[in-house]
Amino acid sequence: MDYETVPAPDFSAALRGIGLNLLVRDVRAQAAFLQTVLGMAPHRLSADFAIMTHGGDLLQLHADHTYGTHPLLGLVPDNPPRGAGAAIYLFNADPDRAAAQAESAGGTVLHPPQDKPHGLREACILCPEGYAWTPARPLDAAERAALQ
Repeated sequence: MDYETVPAPDFSAALRGIGLNLLVRDVRAQAAFLQTVLGMAPHRLSADFAIMTHGGDLLQLHADHTYGTHPLLGLVPDNPPRGAGAAIYLFNADPDRAAAQAESAGGTVLHPPQDKPHGLREACILCPEGYAWTPARPLDAAERAALQ
C-alpha cells in the first residue's frame, strides 16, 4: 500500500489488528521527533495527521483539533505529559542510538539503555508530548551470558 496516495477510506478499510493513534499538539514536531530519535518514517505528513511506520507496523498521529467533539479530547490534559502510564515499545530499534539522539530532539531520557534480564536491551525516552517510547532490541548470546 502506498501510504502517500491511498485514499483515506481505502486506508481505513485495510487496517487490521491493534491500532495506535496518538493525539498531539503538533503533528509535524512529533513526527520529526519520532523520525530523528527512533528512525520511524513519516507518511502523509500534514498539520492534521501523519502515518508513522516502524518496520511493517504503523501508528497514526492526529492533531488535537481533528478530534473535534470526540469525548476523548476532553480528557487530554492541557499541559504535558499526556501519555503518563503508557509505554510504547518499538522492538528491533536501537536503544543506544535513540538515547543519543533524544535530548537534541527535545526529548528526555528517563531510563538510559540497559540490558534487562528478560532478554532485551532497552531505554525509555519521554518525547515532548509526554509519551514514553521504549526502543528495544534482543540481547545477543554474549550479552545474555553477562547477565547471569
